[in-house]
Amino acid sequence: MRNLIVYGVAALLIQGLSACGQTPVADAPPKAAKAEASADYGSLVVAFGDSLYAGYRLGPNEGLAPQLQAALQAKGIKARVHGAGVSGDTSAAGKARLNFVLDNLDRKPDVVVLGLGGNDMLRGIKPTETRANIAAMVAELDKRGIDVVLTGMLAAPNLGADYAKGFNPIFPALAKQYDAPLLPFFLEGVMTDKALMLDDGIHPNAKGITKVVEKLSPLVERELKDAR
Repeated sequence: MRNLIVYGVAALLIQGLSACGQTPVADAPPKAAKAEASADYGSLVVAFGDSLYAGYRLGPNEGLAPQLQAALQAKGIKARVHGAGVSGDTSAAGKARLNFVLDNLDRKPDVVVLGLGGNDMLRGIKPTETRANIAAMVAELDKRGIDVVLTGMLAAPNLGADYAKGFNPIFPALAKQYDAPLLPFFLEGVMTDKALMLDDGIHPNAKGITKVVEKLSPLVERELKDAR
């Protein structure tokens, strides 16, 4: 029953993710990125995704990166989380900018949290293309010796069973292939609760992000410990 609810509510993503392209969030300039990375932190985590990562309509300390950093530090982990979310990004756009983001940090990240694919659904991009793009990003991180934590997305039911059959296995398959931790659905347990969502009914509010971080931070924590 819980899965049916999640899949049903996921249909709203198609409408709501259209907002992702209306307020683009640019990557931090190279100097700013280097300043963040060069601070005295034991670990560097990069949160790389779309509007769900970019803090859409949230305050400076309410988005995924600052809340994840606070959660890790509350557990005694001296980590900096660099936000690299761009509203409206497809998997192809993410693939195109990944190396730029990584190359403009002054140290190699210990972990990249990667979550894209929602905007691919919105545009009706073939799941094979989405998978190829995300696989290329994970392969690049693997080549660089950077651990990855994946946050997944589900196809909206109105896209049809064939689309879901091609799209939904993308993240689980890559997580298995690269032995990467996976949060199967970024908004699981959040999207169905109006108190955790913005008034658009799609993007999480600050409390919603807190709920996401409660599930995500243990995955990142374990990867950081394994990376030592």
